[in-house]
Amino acid sequence: MEYYLAIDIGASSGRHILGSVENGKLKLEEIYRFENGISKVTDEYCWDTYKLFENIKTGIKKCVEIGKIPKSVGIDTWAVDFVLLDKKDEIIGNAVSYRDDRTEGMMEEVFKIIPRDMMYLYTGIQFQRFNTIYQLLSIKKNKPEILEEAKTFLMIPDYLNFLLTGKKVNEYTNATTTQLVNSFDRTWDPKILDDLGIKKDIFQEIKLPKTKIGGLRSELVREFGFDMEVVLPATHDTGSAFISSVCNDSDSLYLSSGTWSLIGLENRFPLCVPQTMGYNFTNEGGIDYRFRFLKNIMGLWIIQEVSRNLENKYSFAELVELARAKSDFTSIVDVNDDRFLKPENMIKEIKDYCYETNQEVPRNVGEIAMCVYNSLAHCYKKAVANIEEIFEKKFKRINIFGGGCQNIFLNELVAKVTGKEVLAGPVEATAIGNITAQLLSYNIFKDLGQARGAIKESFHIVTFEPNEI
Repeated sequence: MEYYLAIDIGASSGRHILGSVENGKLKLEEIYRFENGISKVTDEYCWDTYKLFENIKTGIKKCVEIGKIPKSVGIDTWAVDFVLLDKKDEIIGNAVSYRDDRTEGMMEEVFKIIPRDMMYLYTGIQFQRFNTIYQLLSIKKNKPEILEEAKTFLMIPDYLNFLLTGKKVNEYTNATTTQLVNSFDRTWDPKILDDLGIKKDIFQEIKLPKTKIGGLRSELVREFGFDMEVVLPATHDTGSAFISSVCNDSDSLYLSSGTWSLIGLENRFPLCVPQTMGYNFTNEGGIDYRFRFLKNIMGLWIIQEVSRNLENKYSFAELVELARAKSDFTSIVDVNDDRFLKPENMIKEIKDYCYETNQEVPRNVGEIAMCVYNSLAHCYKKAVANIEEIFEKKFKRINIFGGGCQNIFLNELVAKVTGKEVLAGPVEATAIGNITAQLLSYNIFKDLGQARGAIKESFHIVTFEPNEI
C-alpha cells in the first residue's frame, strides 16, 4: 500500500492525515493532531514557526512508528501570511498574523500610489485590509530596515517546505492571495512592486500544485530514517478544499466552510471588471490554472469567539441546539464588518451591532448563536445573488465542504434562506484536496474530473432540500 501524507495546518490546529487509494476509493487516517494559535510577541500577534515545524516532524515520526511510510508529503496552511529571511536564511522580525492590526490604514496608503480600480484590474483579488500587500507596506513604512535586510520572501507553507527540502519556491494558489500576482501573466507583478518600492528579487519562482520540489534535507533523512518527495498541493487551504468538491458541473456553487466561509465557483479566466470589484469578489488561483471566483466571508470564527467569551462552557453541538431552540429570533449582523475581525469581546460586538441597527438585541446564549448562524446564511444568500447577477444564470445547488458542513442546523438554514439544494461533504475537504494533488502528481488519477468522481464515491455526502426544511 502506498501512502500520501497531508499536513493541513489551520489557525487553531494542525493535522497529519495519511491517504491511500484502495479499489478506486480514497481512504484517510488521522495520524497526529496539534494545537496552533497566535500569541503576542512585543507589540505584534505572531505565529510560532519553530513550534509548527517541530510538530510537523513529530507527526512524520508517528507515521514511522505505525509502519506507514509516506511516498510523499504536502503542506497547506491559511493564506496571506509570510516570513522574510536574511542572507543566512534566518527569519527577520516575526511571523506576524493577518489578525494583527499593523495593516490599519495601509490599504488607503496603497491607493494613493495605485488606484483601487487599477489594483483590481492587475490582480483580481478582493480588498481585505490584511492582504500581504498591506502587510509589506506596513513593514516598509514602520520597520524599513527589515525589508532592506530581506533576501527571501516565503509564505508560511513555502517556508515550511524550505525547512523540509532546502528549496525556495512560491506556490501559485497561495501567492495569488498576496494581491501581488498579475492575474493574467500569473507571476509577480513588476509594476506593483516597483510602484510600492518593494524589491523584486526577494520573491521566488512561482510553482503550480502537483509540482514535485524534491526530497528531504539529508539531516532529516537521518532523523526520520527515510526519504520522501515533497509535493506542492494547493498550499492555500481553501485551494485544496475546492479540489474536493463533489460537484463537477456548471450548475453548482462551492462553499468552503470553516473559520472562514468562501463561496463561489471555478472559472477558467479571471473576472476583473467594475461589477465584480464593486461586490468585492476575488479571483484566487486554483489547480491547473483555474480561478476560484469567490467571496470571502467571516465564517465560524464568530461562533468560535462566542464560545471563547463563554469560557468554552458549551460545546459547539450544544450551541447549535440552543440556536435551534431560538430559531424564531431574526436579528442579523453583517459578518464581514471589520468589527468582527478580532474584537475584544465578540458577544458585545454582536449585541452592539443589533442595538445600533435598531434590531432586537439577543438576550441569551441561544439567541446569540441563532443570530450568528442566521447572519451567515443571509450573507451566503447575498453572495449567491451577486454571483447569479454577474453570470446571468441561476445555480441549482451549493456544495458545502470542510468542517463547517457537519453543522446540520446551518446547512438547513442555508438551504432555506438561499432556496438552493445543499450537498454537505466531504468533511475533510482540505486534507482530501491536498492528497488529491499528490495523487494527480503521480498520475494515480488522470485528471481532476476523475479525482472528483472518486471523492464523491469515497465519502458520505448529505443532501438538504429547501422545500423539506
